[in-house]
Amino acid sequence: MKPETLNRKSPLETIRGVLSGGKQNLVIILAAIALFAIFWLINPSFASEGTLLVMSKAFVPYAILALGVTFVIATGGIDLSIGTVCIGSAVLAGAICKTGVSAEDGILWATIPIILATGLAFGLINGVLVAKCKIAPFIATLGTMLVSRGLTAVIAEATRQTSSAVKYPTTSWMQKIFTNYNGFPIGIVWVLVLTIICMVVMYKTKVGRYILAIGSNEEATRLSGINVDKYKIIAYAIGGFFAALAALFYTASNPSLTIASGNGMELDAIAGVYIGGTSTTGGSASVVGTILGSMILVIIRQGLNLALSGGSLVSATNITYAVTGVIVVGAVLVDVIKKNAAKKVVIPEKEKKQKK
Repeated sequence: MKPETLNRKSPLETIRGVLSGGKQNLVIILAAIALFAIFWLINPSFASEGTLLVMSKAFVPYAILALGVTFVIATGGIDLSIGTVCIGSAVLAGAICKTGVSAEDGILWATIPIILATGLAFGLINGVLVAKCKIAPFIATLGTMLVSRGLTAVIAEATRQTSSAVKYPTTSWMQKIFTNYNGFPIGIVWVLVLTIICMVVMYKTKVGRYILAIGSNEEATRLSGINVDKYKIIAYAIGGFFAALAALFYTASNPSLTIASGNGMELDAIAGVYIGGTSTTGGSASVVGTILGSMILVIIRQGLNLALSGGSLVSATNITYAVTGVIVVGAVLVDVIKKNAAKKVVIPEKEKKQKK
């Protein structure tokens, strides 16, 4: 089999592949509608314009993080560093460029290439550690998570910018481009565009086909003549670059940053990917499902915050963690059941052929 023809599909087959998770996506959409309705009944302000704007601002960076790590998970890997890389790159850029409430546009422009280069660099490092050094993805990205947090903090402190936090201007062109354009949540448009790009890359390009092939059967892919290490590195580079992209949107919505701001972001992003139907062991990925899974998490978080507000003795944050954990375990369990069912179908077919 030629490498160029591996996993090559016709346009019709590609559409069928994208829609193959349609039932699961439909279930997620119905669940999102049901949750929205429940939280609306509990607290009518949940459907207010202000709340929806807050939810959109929270949704965008997590959705972009999740889009990037979808490529990593599709290879059968994981990236625990995306949260600290996201915030760390923004803190590092802000400290170097000495941003603040009076920062000039030229200084702000300089932060963008620094943020993107930092995210891409950490993504490449992760890819090399996993692909070339053969370190388990969990261990490799756990290490870079700690390195990114510590290194960016040291550099930021050396510039004397982090007595409390690195600050970006609260009103600038960044807000208009990445979060709120005259009252319109422009970040949603960015997510739609990036989702389409990711779908094209995942399902219609050699990079996406090879990444899925690696997750499906790495050894068979290697024997087909494909440079597995190269495409693993590309997958992790995409994850790091999208973490940096997410930093732009997070910073625009949250101009005051500390190193601790990124704690837990990677878990929410990975949870969104699993809820959306991407296989935990790689080989199949649902880009649309990733967006829907991220949306579910934002609805739950904001809904619980409003439902448990007003002097409740129960912490909305802790309840959110518990609910998210249950949903993630359920999503992974569904994936395991589907794979076991598929194996049961394949094995009888092989036995029939052997009898003939």
